[in-house]
Amino acid sequence: MNDLTKLDIPKIHPKIDAKSKEIGFTMPADLQTGSLLKSLMTTKPKSRFLELGTGIGLSLCWMLDGMDSESQLVTIDNDPKLSEIATDFFSDDNRLEIICADGTEWINNYDGAKFDLIFADAWPGKYSETSEVLDLLNPGGIYFIDDMLHQPNWPDGHQQNVDDLVAFLEGRDDLNLTKMNWSTGLIIAIKKS
Repeated sequence: MNDLTKLDIPKIHPKIDAKSKEIGFTMPADLQTGSLLKSLMTTKPKSRFLELGTGIGLSLCWMLDGMDSESQLVTIDNDPKLSEIATDFFSDDNRLEIICADGTEWINNYDGAKFDLIFADAWPGKYSETSEVLDLLNPGGIYFIDDMLHQPNWPDGHQQNVDDLVAFLEGRDDLNLTKMNWSTGLIIAIKKS
């Protein structure tokens, strides 16, 4: 089996990937991660989703491709230039709300409905405010993170952040956790009822 064939890549992905290379964006989403994320989204019809770390929309295109027409997705990024690029790509999709804001502030001030899947791909929600983000999950909701295996763009000392996060998630009794040494290193945590 070759897990890089027949991925059903979203039609807009090549344009976003080209833009990523054009602007020198160094944190693109892995194709395997995108494919799994799309599949996970499909398991949750008529749902609410949250992405922390929009970037220019590489993961976002997979998420939207997996969503049904009655679902809603909120995505947050603190970089106005990246948010603007993502908005240019996805402005016609009424299932989507792109917010340019500090993730920590947004998480700490959010008081709306809970989510059925959260993809945490930014520092807030992954390495900080993790408990607060997990509190935003509905029972049966999915907390999904990537880049748990060493990445070439990691700063010195980042492995300790990863180890601490994994230990924190392993120590929670309200999650069913699966750790995958595949793609960039993935964790899928399901919120227990």
